Order: sequence, then C-alpha cells, then structure tokens
Amino acid sequence: MIFDTHAHYDDEQFDSDRAELLSDILPMVGLCGVVNMGSDFAGCEKTLELAGKYSYVYGAAGIHPECAEALPEDWRTRIEAMLKHEKIVAVGEIGLDYHWMTSTKERQIEVFEAQLELAADMGYPVAVHDREAHGDMLEILKRHRPKGVMHAFSGSLEMAREITRLGMFVGLGGVVTFKNARHAADVARELPMEFIVLETDAPYLSPVPVRGKRNDSRNIAYVAERIAELRGLSADEVLKITCDNARRLYNLA
Repeated sequence: MIFDTHAHYDDEQFDSDRAELLSDILPMVGLCGVVNMGSDFAGCEKTLELAGKYSYVYGAAGIHPECAEALPEDWRTRIEAMLKHEKIVAVGEIGLDYHWMTSTKERQIEVFEAQLELAADMGYPVAVHDREAHGDMLEILKRHRPKGVMHAFSGSLEMAREITRLGMFVGLGGVVTFKNARHAADVARELPMEFIVLETDAPYLSPVPVRGKRNDSRNIAYVAERIAELRGLSADEVLKITCDNARRLYNLA
C-alpha cells in the first residue's frame, strides 16, 4: 500500500543499484506506485525511460525553478511533447525557490506560470516546489487554481488549509519525523487525511531513524508510523488512505 508520490530515481545517487531497487527490492516491500519527477530535460528523459520500463513507475515532466534561467526558446514545446507519453501523470517538479536563487524571481515566476498554463491546457495535475516563496506562491496558485500537490510542504497549518481550499493535496515526507519540525507535525496532526499524500523526495530528506542516509521509497513506512502516532491511527490505515489519495491526485484507477 506504499505510494510514493514524489521521487527522483533518475538521480546519480542511484546509478550503482537503480535496477536492483526498482526491479526487486521496492516491489517486495509493498510499493504499489511511485511518481518520478523530472527537473530538467535530462531528468525528464530519464523519467520517461524508467516509466516505460517498470509497470508501477509513473512520471512527471517539468522544469524545476533552479533550472529556469538557461532554457532554450522551444522549452515549452519540448515539455509538451513529453507530457504526451502514456505513463506521464503530472507536470512537475515546478514552482518557486527563493533560497538558492539560481535565477531571478521574475524568471522563476514566468516559467512557473507557463507550466501551470500548460498543465491546465492538457488536463494534468501539478507537483509544486515552494521554498521561501510562500507569499508569491499562494498568490499565483489562487490565480491559476491548479489541481495538484504541494510537494515537501514546509509552511504553516494555516497555509496548508489555504492550499486545500484550492482543492490541492499536501505532500508529507521525512521532515515530519524530525524533532524540530513543528509545522510539519501540526499539518500531519490537524489537516484532514483526505488531503494528505506521502512522498520521499528520494534520494533526499530521509526520515528518522535513517536521517542523513540516501532515501528511497521503503522509508515511507517511517513517515506513516509518525503520522499514525500523531493522529491515533494505525500505520496501515495511514498507508491505505494516502495510497487512495495518491491515485485520486494522479487520476489513476
């Protein structure tokens, strides 16, 4: 019942054992679905390859805000072509990142809004990245009102409620297990379960007790256990509910 709504198995950290993980290990531990996220053109191409090779792997194609600056003129047309692949289920990973600022805010917003429009035109949900850009992000989402998920949610409970009022899901991962992650714990405890999906952001953001090591979809079990503890549910109940939510999010039967 493990559905990992956001991972990066195209990352070079998986080069040594990617085939073993995706062919044998992850299906054996109950992973029923994973959405691999593109961040740039190379990542999107690798995502298409992985989705074509493994039955339970789906993909998202999009340009991450850190990659927004040096795009070719035909970048939107190229992403649109990738979105026509039968295993692509979302436009992502897209959004705003004001922490690293590898491009200007204006350029990030331009590329983000262009991809929101593309998703709306093609009927796709979006997987949204938001780092230190909460104000601009909410204003843009309220204007475009996309279907989709706020990945690795880092805002307050009130912001999470604003996101769900727009009909979007909130993605929770390893951060919810961190001792100092008060906002994530509040969201995991208080937000209606119908709006929560689970993710790894693999190979990043590993949960306690494997924090600092390479992350993969097996570790969603620790996230489910923590949410279950916060809400007075069983881990199996959390996995079942969030798996059903993930299928609704990505329009999977």
